[in-house]
Amino acid sequence: MTTEQTGPLRIEDRGTHILATLNRPEKRNAIDQDLIDALHELCADLEAAPRTLIIRGAGGDFAAGADIAQLRERRAPEAREGINTRAFMRVHALPMPVIAVLDGYALGGGAELAYAADIRIGTPTLKIGNPETGLGIIAAAGASWRLRELVGEPLAAEILLAGRVLDADAALAAGLVTRLADDGSAALEAAERTAARIAKLDAAAVQATKRVLAAPRVAHPEIDLAEQAILFESPEKERRMTEFLERKQEQR
Repeated sequence: MTTEQTGPLRIEDRGTHILATLNRPEKRNAIDQDLIDALHELCADLEAAPRTLIIRGAGGDFAAGADIAQLRERRAPEAREGINTRAFMRVHALPMPVIAVLDGYALGGGAELAYAADIRIGTPTLKIGNPETGLGIIAAAGASWRLRELVGEPLAAEILLAGRVLDADAALAAGLVTRLADDGSAALEAAERTAARIAKLDAAAVQATKRVLAAPRVAHPEIDLAEQAILFESPEKERRMTEFLERKQEQR
C-alpha cells in the first residue's frame, strides 16, 4: 500500500498497521463525498490484504461531523443510498481490528465513524455525541444501533434524543473509549503500541475473534466452535503451541 500525502485521507504504511488520517483540518475533518470515496478505496485495499487500521483526524479534531453543505442538498434517494452508512459499515467489517484515535470533536458522522472502530482511545479534549436532531435529521449512519450496544440504552437515548455531547471523562466512564492519553500524539502512540501487540498475534486467530465478536447472540456457540475447528487444524497453532511448551520446558 502506497503512502497518500494529499487528498481528504492521508494513508501511511507504518509496518505493523496502516495509519489513515482524515485530512480536512480547515473543515475540522467534516466528512464529505470525497472522504467517503477514499474510505471505500482504503477498505478495498484492507479487505484484499488485511492489516490493523488506525484512524485519526488532522489538526486537533477527529471529525466534527458530516459536511453540512452536502447534506443540505441531499434528498430521499440519497438517504436511502446510505452514503455514509455503507462506508462506516465497511470500516467496521474490516478483517483486522480498527483503532480510532479521538482528539477534539467527534460529532455526528464523525462520532458514527468512531463507533465503527473496534477500539477507541481518547484525549482530554474529546467531545463526542450526536446532535443530528438539531439539524432536522437523525443519526442514521450507525449510531442508532451501535451506540446502544456500546454504552447501553439509557445513555444512548440521552445522546440521541437529547443531543447530549460527552466530554472525555464521561466517554471513559461510559466505556465509549477504553483509555485517555495526554494529547493527540500520546493517543496515537498508545494506538500504535496496541497495533504492534496485535501484529505479534496470529492474524487468523485475530480475524476469527473479530468475526465471533460481531456475530449475534443466537449464532453462539456454534460460530465459536466452527472458527475454533478451523484454527485447531492450522500449522500456525501447532507452531505457536509447540514454542510455548518448549519455553516452559526450558524454564524448569
